[in-house]
Amino acid sequence: MTEHLPIRPEEPTRYDPAFIGRGFSWPMAVDHTGSIKLTEATDDIERSMHIVLMTAPGERVMRPNFGCEVWDLLFEPVTPNLLGLIAHAVFQALGQWEPRIEVDEVTPIPDANDNALIRIDIKYRVRTTNDPRNLVFPFYVIPHESEPER
Repeated sequence: MTEHLPIRPEEPTRYDPAFIGRGFSWPMAVDHTGSIKLTEATDDIERSMHIVLMTAPGERVMRPNFGCEVWDLLFEPVTPNLLGLIAHAVFQALGQWEPRIEVDEVTPIPDANDNALIRIDIKYRVRTTNDPRNLVFPFYVIPHESEPER
């Protein structure tokens, strides 16, 4: 029975730039040589994180579980409970779909001037380099009419 279980590769123990990799720039573009523009290193990781966070589960036909469940919370009123659910959804999605990083902290912060905007502050580390980084992802909710203006 154990022979059918997937073998988990060992964690990289030293810096290997191939682990971070390269990818297509999104949105697709052409570089100065006429080739498809590629992203490298941490820029590629941040673009991948954006793709995970911008995709709702079920949106991709061949990979229906891919994405972040934060989009299920789009019509919820902004409460401390919602902020906790957003943090949990982002933490789970990035932990599952972006293996090149280790998510340290996710902090959703409602904007003081716009009651529809929640800034999601994501603190993470690149696994191979242990490089601490952060990404702020803007998430807009549909405000309820009963919510007071801030």
